[in-house]
Amino acid sequence: MSPTEKLPAAAPTPTFGPGSVTVPPPGDPATFVDLQAEIRELARQHDAVILAHSYERAEIQDVADHVGDSLRLSRVAATAPQSTIVFCGVSFMAETAKILSPGKRVLLPDLAAGCSLADSITVDQLRNWKAEHRGAVVVSYVNTTAAVKAESDYCCTSSNARAVIDSIPPDRQILFLPDMFLGLWLQRVTGRKLHIWLGECHVHAGIRPSDIEELRREEPGAELLVHPECGCTSQVMEMAGVDAHILSTEGMVTYAQKSTAETFLIATETGILHRLELKAPGKRFVPVNREAVCQYMKLTTLEKLRDSLRLGQFEIDVPADIAARARRALERMIAIA
Repeated sequence: MSPTEKLPAAAPTPTFGPGSVTVPPPGDPATFVDLQAEIRELARQHDAVILAHSYERAEIQDVADHVGDSLRLSRVAATAPQSTIVFCGVSFMAETAKILSPGKRVLLPDLAAGCSLADSITVDQLRNWKAEHRGAVVVSYVNTTAAVKAESDYCCTSSNARAVIDSIPPDRQILFLPDMFLGLWLQRVTGRKLHIWLGECHVHAGIRPSDIEELRREEPGAELLVHPECGCTSQVMEMAGVDAHILSTEGMVTYAQKSTAETFLIATETGILHRLELKAPGKRFVPVNREAVCQYMKLTTLEKLRDSLRLGQFEIDVPADIAARARRALERMIAIA
């Protein structure tokens, strides 16, 4: 991995899926109602709040107390009154919840739920990068490990990344990590020169301009909603005649609710379609790439969620010294609108 000074002319086309996890098959919908009722009762008994990311399975989203993107769920985790947080998402999200709520028990229903983007930079790589740019401000996307957050000055999500960059004095160098597509988009919309790490989400990086061009021909009147982690983001901004909006997952939901359009092309992980259909009924949402499925996000099932609550598995902890330093960067993120 390297900063953008060594950015290749074209990133390699990734394959979808981490290839290292076995995703459980779809459950039997006939069992969902009973399982969800059992889960809600277990949550009540164990004083637990259930958080679910918008990329989780539909039945997981439906049983959760709160569904949203990383920023929304981080805020909920920091303020929820319950003594236990069950995070239906991936490992860095559960770590973030523990950092923000050190006195609470945080459970992750499947320990294999990782993140290819978070894995794209290690804490040692970040320390070496910082040593090459002494005095630079480090802005880490929330899709990073706790140890990387601890070496950062700010965290951000796709919802507030632009505001975070804008808040930093213009005379300061900025190291942005680890998503290169989000970083390149931020560089363009803020006008700031950023040093950008060459990391990527294996799902979003695989959404290409050709996917969009083909679908635009099929759906000429649709509005295009694109997540800034997508490998197509820069090209989309240069396409002539494209009604495109670069948005976080939460931003997509809000935009779709307010827009008068009837059809939307969605360039992000397909789990968001369920939430969009619930929040903006009567509108059509068409995935730009139907293969844009995060296998890590689909590891959590209702059975695993039930067992997590019933057995107290799997508890996430973060060493106190790492948590204390990471908390500063996360609190700065939450404080910025």
